[in-house]
Amino acid sequence: MNAFALSLLFLAGQPDTVSPQEVWPQWRGPTNDSMAPGKNLPIKWSQTENIAWKTPLPGWGTSTPAIWKDAVFVTTQVKDSQLLFLRLDAKSGKIVWQREVSQGQPRRKGPVGVGRFHDEHNMASPSPVTDGKHVWIHFGNGDLACYDFAGEKVWGRNLVKDHGVYSIWWGHANSPILVGDLLISVCMQDTKGGGKNYLVAHDKLTGKEKWFTPREYGAKEEPADSYTTPFLFKNKERTEMIVFGANVIDGYDPATGKRLWLCKPFTDRGNRVISGATLAGDTVYAVEGMKGPLFAVKAGGGGDTSATSVRWKAGGGATPDAASPVFANGLVFLANNIGAVTCIDAETGKEVWKERLGEAFRATPLVAEGRIYFFTKEGKAIIVDASREFNVVSRADLGEDLMASPAAAHGSLFIRTREHLYRIGDAK
Repeated sequence: MNAFALSLLFLAGQPDTVSPQEVWPQWRGPTNDSMAPGKNLPIKWSQTENIAWKTPLPGWGTSTPAIWKDAVFVTTQVKDSQLLFLRLDAKSGKIVWQREVSQGQPRRKGPVGVGRFHDEHNMASPSPVTDGKHVWIHFGNGDLACYDFAGEKVWGRNLVKDHGVYSIWWGHANSPILVGDLLISVCMQDTKGGGKNYLVAHDKLTGKEKWFTPREYGAKEEPADSYTTPFLFKNKERTEMIVFGANVIDGYDPATGKRLWLCKPFTDRGNRVISGATLAGDTVYAVEGMKGPLFAVKAGGGGDTSATSVRWKAGGGATPDAASPVFANGLVFLANNIGAVTCIDAETGKEVWKERLGEAFRATPLVAEGRIYFFTKEGKAIIVDASREFNVVSRADLGEDLMASPAAAHGSLFIRTREHLYRIGDAK
């Protein structure tokens, strides 16, 4: 199923008529693959040009904004204390309301004595998700909550209290997803610190737990730590939820939590998984941890598909640590933490080109209108053609630290830096 059809699947049954161009409802957009359905996105801007608005945010975080028509939702953490949830107006950038959800936790030691919560990452890392009537948020202290668009809290609970400590080294960052009437969360972590690995679904309107599925594959220490978010795969037979982490890609029935299949092509290399997998057609593209190989795996099937579903494996070294792969025009694009961008043939796994752009990438790139938008940690954007020939279309610079992945709606880019939320383009 193509990206546009998947976006229609997500939007089906939502409370009002909405165009895919008006929303960015979850982590990585309507189809969870960083493809922007809108047109005429800006390709040129600076710190003073083509900026519709720039709003200072209280605190910071790396969650991506969720957008529904005129509402922009974002989470933040104020130092080691307040965990905040905000709604901004998409046209003006003004803060409509702000809610204190709970208190954060100070930095603490992980299971191997390493300080938990990286300097580039805090409890406001999971991204919100919305259906146009309600919005759901999750924080790295376990708080999971539902609010309406007026800022009224509908329900809240804490997954740490429900299912045990988050023992993941650098802090929980997996974003929840919506599947019908269910809000589904995943936790994949080193169990040395006493944590569990699981998937859990709650009724999106009441918060009542509907199912709980353990996900234990025996990955040790840091390879067990996975910061990725599930996504949907719809084939002729069914809709599946695909999860990537702890050296395994597996598929589940989102209605029941039953595991349908698993593929374990990865080794126990000793690296965590931050870079999420990307689905294109019936193929999952996933990086085996920091600097590990890129795998192409056929989605679907039944039972253990490890021996039959791996389509190819491309050598590591230039693969991402944090940024997820993106797909466009039969090509897979990668941006790593030492400034290299690589283009891979999606059918064969062969390298098409590789260029060193000189700065670290943390944010996942954006795909729009035959172009790839890469964003560096230093706040620069490099926009290239999604083609077999490396060609830089444009460059831009906001001059601020940038870790959060971009959002796109209303023909604009919504970019979160360390201190601000920007709308780039016309605020029509």
